Amino acid sequence: MKKLWINFTVLDLVNRLTADRLVWYNNHMISVVDYDAGNIHSIMNALAALGKEARLSGDPHEIERAEFVILPGVGAFGAAMRSLKEKGMDVALENRMAKDMPTLGICLGLQLLFESSEESEGERGLCFLKGNVRRLPVKTKKLPHIGWTTLEKCKGAFKEFEKEYMYFVHGFAAECKDENDVSAYADYDGRFAAAVEKGRVRACQFHPEKSSARGLELLAKLLAEDGR
Repeated sequence: MKKLWINFTVLDLVNRLTADRLVWYNNHMISVVDYDAGNIHSIMNALAALGKEARLSGDPHEIERAEFVILPGVGAFGAAMRSLKEKGMDVALENRMAKDMPTLGICLGLQLLFESSEESEGERGLCFLKGNVRRLPVKTKKLPHIGWTTLEKCKGAFKEFEKEYMYFVHGFAAECKDENDVSAYADYDGRFAAAVEKGRVRACQFHPEKSSARGLELLAKLLAEDGR
């Protein structure tokens, strides 16, 4: 009987330590959403270069509670939203953003914050920001827009990056119903929203993790502003 009591106590202790470890992760680490649509390796490498602890997570409970979440993304709007929904990530992201918890969207991750996209008619986005995603209205240039483009009219968290070159890969861009949500623009045969910001939820249409030293500086700034 004594031996059984000891075994139970050890098991209970292990469970308690596991729970405590999960709480520690949620409070001290950056969680990168793993939903089969992300530029995972580049963002993880960039975070490592900045000396930041981060881990991939496909757990909606962790994503909803994590101290800081990055929503990366490469690919089609509809496929990405379906993947988020299948994993229960859409509700987790909606809940954390409604609480103004620090969240950063990158590339497709920015577009998913909006209501819908011309790329995937009938597919509902996360609806955190009012507006829709449209194909870039180019006249003389080719799509997708791939390359280095300067940021313009920067404000908020992006203010000090005016006229800095950032790296873009996209054929669609968000049209915000409220221009106050736009924190930076860029131009590719026409102006488009390059960064958006509402409270502690921010997003970049460009890839800061692929934008050389200044891109990493921006990423570090966004993380530091939320105590990371």
